[in-house]
Amino acid sequence: MHVQKFTFNAFQENTYILYNDEKEAFIIDPGCIEDFEKQELLEFIEREQITPVGLINTHCHIDHILGNGWVAERFGLKLQAHKLEEPILEGSPKWGLQYGIVCPPSPKIEIFLKEGDTLTLGNETLEILFVPGHSPGHIALVNRKDKFVIGGDVLFQGSFGRVDLPGGNIKTLVDSIMLKLFNLPDDFTVYAGHMGETTIGKERESNMIYQFT
Repeated sequence: MHVQKFTFNAFQENTYILYNDEKEAFIIDPGCIEDFEKQELLEFIEREQITPVGLINTHCHIDHILGNGWVAERFGLKLQAHKLEEPILEGSPKWGLQYGIVCPPSPKIEIFLKEGDTLTLGNETLEILFVPGHSPGHIALVNRKDKFVIGGDVLFQGSFGRVDLPGGNIKTLVDSIMLKLFNLPDDFTVYAGHMGETTIGKERESNMIYQFT
C-alpha cells in the first residue's frame, strides 16, 4: 500500500491518501480548506489516476475535517469515523471560530468504525484500533503487511496529542499509547496528524509520554 502525505491549513495538519496498486484509495483526515490545497490534492489524484473509495476521519477536530464536505461531494463518498466523534464533529465549527476559521459544512458520519473492524483495498487490509484520549472516539489504522500506522493526533515525534480540547483526557491517552500503539512492533512507521513520520521503536524509547505514566 502506498502512503501520500499532504500538509494543509493553518494548523499544519497532515492529510493522507492511502492507495493500492489497483489505484483504489482512502482519503484520511482531509484538512484542505483553501482552493490551492484542494487543487493540490486533486492534481495528485488525477495524475496518479486514483479512484477514491473511502473518506475516513481518525477523529473530528476541526483541523482534520475542513475538507470533508468537498471530498465527500467531489468523489461521492460517505464519511467514516467512530460513533463517539459525532459530538466532536458537531462542535468543531464553534471551536474553529475561536481561531478565526470558518469551517465548511461536513457530512455526518454515515459509517461507524470501531476497534476490530477491518477496511480493505483489494488485497490490502487496515485494522482499526480504538485509541481515545486526544479525542473520545479517536481511531488509528494499522497495516501489518507494510508495517505502518496512521495514528492521527495520538503519538507524535517525541510527544503526543494535546488533551485540553473537548473530550481530551491524559490518563486515557497514556493507556492508548502504552497499551495499543506501543504494542505494535518497533519497526512500524507512525504517520502522524502533524509533523513528520517516526517509528514505534523510537517513541517507545524516548517519548515524553513516560512523564505521565
